Amino acid sequence: MTALESVATYLPSGRVPIEDLAGQLELTPMQVKLFRRYHRLAEVRREPDGTLLDLLLAAVANLDGLRGREHEIRYVLHARTFPVVVPYPVNPVHALCRILGLDHAVAFAVTHHACATGLLALDLAGRLLAHDGDGLALVLAGEKTFTRDAQLVPETSVFGEGASACLVRNAGPRDRLLAYAAHVRGEFDDELSDDPAAYQREYHSSLADVILAAAGKARTDLGDVRLILPHNVNVVAWQRLCRRIGYPIGQVLLDNVPVAGHVFCADAFLNYQTARERGLLRPGDRYVVAAAGAGRGATFSAMVFEH
Repeated sequence: MTALESVATYLPSGRVPIEDLAGQLELTPMQVKLFRRYHRLAEVRREPDGTLLDLLLAAVANLDGLRGREHEIRYVLHARTFPVVVPYPVNPVHALCRILGLDHAVAFAVTHHACATGLLALDLAGRLLAHDGDGLALVLAGEKTFTRDAQLVPETSVFGEGASACLVRNAGPRDRLLAYAAHVRGEFDDELSDDPAAYQREYHSSLADVILAAAGKARTDLGDVRLILPHNVNVVAWQRLCRRIGYPIGQVLLDNVPVAGHVFCADAFLNYQTARERGLLRPGDRYVVAAAGAGRGATFSAMVFEH
């Protein structure tokens, strides 16, 4: 059974208020006010002089569980929101492997589930390790806000920079993956759809359905779920979703939304780290990690873990 061995994160020290992004993102004063007061997005993190490789290396540097175990790494996966995150022929994942002495590992990117790709990468890492029988996988997440599409989800969220690094093993005593559910909705491709707003209309019901599906697979009632670790799209989206599924909003860890924004596929790991640091998870607690991503279609995903 797939398990999380160790998780580390990195957020740049540079804090940029939403108001300072208005000109760059062509936001009106009303849109800025909407982001801050309604969606509770106050600021994002930026590292203007740093590269994507710098972000990923900074996260791995905080991953104490990796030190001295580099030889056990069989796979290195980079979970990406966007298929292309650096100009060709730059390859930050292979560069990271060379720097850290992980050249022996199979390294590749995972994408096409947009901001839900982090969950896909965890599932894929676990299945690869189950086939091998031993070893570890290193799952990376985090991207640079290098284009306007990588800075803003119109009317919904603002992307921030940061990164995460997670060690995954085939089996372990804690943070065991009990269930994974993912629903890909190809009809929500804005470029092909006659109704581009359909994704926004069905977002809450689709994400609610996949959370309930994962809980059902894990034979877990939502009342027994200690915590939901969300993707940090905005606060109001989760308020609406919680009303739909009857789950207490106070048990959704939203503290990182105002101070970090939506950190691509790293949100789940950032929120996990916060939960651990604050002692919000006790041994045996079950928790849900949920995410949605839109791009070429849409993906709604959820995982149930036991701490």
